[in-house]
Amino acid sequence: MDTSTVKIILQILHYLFFAYAFAAITSYIVLSIISGKETIDYLKKNSFVDYKDILSSTMSPSITIIAPAYNESLNIVENVRSLLSNHYVNYNVIIINDGSKDDSLERLIEAYELEKADFIINEKIKTQPLREGVFKSKNPAFEKLMVIDKENGGKADALNMGLNISKSKYVACIDVDCLLLENALQKMIKPFLEVTNAKVIAAGGVIRIANSCTIKGGKLVDVNLPKNLLVQSQILEYLRAFLLGRMAWSRLNGLLVISGAFGILDKETAIAVGGYDTQTVGEDMEIIVRMRRYMEEKKEKYRVSYIPDPLCWTEAPDSYKIFISQRNRWTRGTIETLRKHRKIGFNRNYGSFGLLSYPYWLIFERLAPIIETIGLLYFMILVILREVRWEYALSFLILSYLFSVLFSIVALYSEELTFHEYKKKGTGYKLVLLSALEPFVLHPFILYAAVKGNYDYYFNKKKKWGTMTRKGLATTP
Repeated sequence: MDTSTVKIILQILHYLFFAYAFAAITSYIVLSIISGKETIDYLKKNSFVDYKDILSSTMSPSITIIAPAYNESLNIVENVRSLLSNHYVNYNVIIINDGSKDDSLERLIEAYELEKADFIINEKIKTQPLREGVFKSKNPAFEKLMVIDKENGGKADALNMGLNISKSKYVACIDVDCLLLENALQKMIKPFLEVTNAKVIAAGGVIRIANSCTIKGGKLVDVNLPKNLLVQSQILEYLRAFLLGRMAWSRLNGLLVISGAFGILDKETAIAVGGYDTQTVGEDMEIIVRMRRYMEEKKEKYRVSYIPDPLCWTEAPDSYKIFISQRNRWTRGTIETLRKHRKIGFNRNYGSFGLLSYPYWLIFERLAPIIETIGLLYFMILVILREVRWEYALSFLILSYLFSVLFSIVALYSEELTFHEYKKKGTGYKLVLLSALEPFVLHPFILYAAVKGNYDYYFNKKKKWGTMTRKGLATTP
C-alpha cells in the first residue's frame, strides 16, 4: 500500500471521527433542550397535584414491592424498614432471599418476628424452588411484609418469583440495598392513573447516591457530599444521565431502560412477555425492550414514563475494582439486549422505537467505547507517522473537554433549579470544581470497563454477573 493510499484512508477516518463527534455533541444538546422543557412542564403540572388524595384513597391501585436480596445482611433490616415506611395505602412488600449464604434471613426473622406460613405459589414463570419457604410476621405492625427464601437463581429469577407471588396490579422492582423515600409510590403511580389513550406499561424514577448520607429509622434525614472522589464523580454522572438524558427520552416515549434499582411495571404485561430473562446480566433493560416490542407487535398504544423526582437512594461503588466490575456488567447487558432484539433496529414497523431509540442506543451507547478506542489508536498511528496537525488536534481536545465540563454544569444547574438536594454551604462550588476533574477521574475507567465488557462478552466463556460489595450506609437506629 503506497503512501498516497494510506493518506486517503487516514483522511476518510478523520472525517468519519469528526462526523461522529459532531453527531454525538448535537444529540446531547438536543436531548438537554428537550429534557429542560419536559422538566419544566412536569414541575408546573405537578404543582397542582395533591398527593394526599392518592395516599388516602382506597381506590389507589395495589402495588407489590419486590426486593431480591443476596448476602445483604449489612443493610437488610434498615432497608426493609424503609420499604415498610412508604406513605401509600394499598401496597405490600415481598423480600426474596435468593439463597443468601450470610445471616440475612436470620436477621429478618429476628427483627420482624417472622414465622413460616403456608402459601401456594402459582408458578406462571418457571423459577428456582423454595429453600426454607415463605415467612410472614406475627406482629400486625408488619402485616405488609412477606419474606421468601429460595434457592439461588440470580436477580432475574428472584424477581420472577415475586411476579408469581404478587397479587397486585403493579409491581415495584427495587434493589433491597436502596433507600426508598416515603412518597415514592405515590409519585411513581401517578402516570398509571392519568387518563390517556396509551397504556403505561412501566415507569422509572431518578436514582441518587446515598454514600455518606445519614439514615435514621429507615429514612433519609441528611444529604451529604461523599469525600471519596470516585463516588463524587458518579453523582455528576447520575445527574447527567437522569436529568438530561432520560427526561428527554421520556418526552419522546423512547426509553429503553428503567433502572433496576427502582421501577414500576404493569404486572400483566410483564408476565405476558415471560418475566425477566435469567440468561442476561442486563435484565432491567431487556424486559423493558421486550415489553415495548410486545406492545408494538400488538399494535397497541403505550408509554414508558419517567419521574424526575429523586425517589430512591442507593450505595455507589467507592473502589475502582468494584466500579469497573459494575460497568463491565452494564456493558454486557446492553450488548445482550440490543443483539437479542436486533430485529427492532432501523425497522419502520416499530415506529420511533425502531427508527430512533434503538439506533441511538446502538450508535451512541453500544458502539461509543469501541469508536473511542479506535479513535485513540488512530491518533497514535498519526503520531507515529508524524501526520498530526497539532493545532487542530489540541483545539479538538480542548473543545471536547470544555463541552464535557459545560454539560456537567448544565446538569448541576438543572438540579439546583429543581430539586436542590445538595443544600449544604460550599457543596455547589465543590461539584462545579469536580466537573472539571471528572473527565480524568471517571471517564477513563468507564472506557476501560466498557472495552473489557466487550472482550468478556465475546471471548470470556465464564461470564459473571459481577459482585457489588456493600460497606453499608451511614445508619442510625
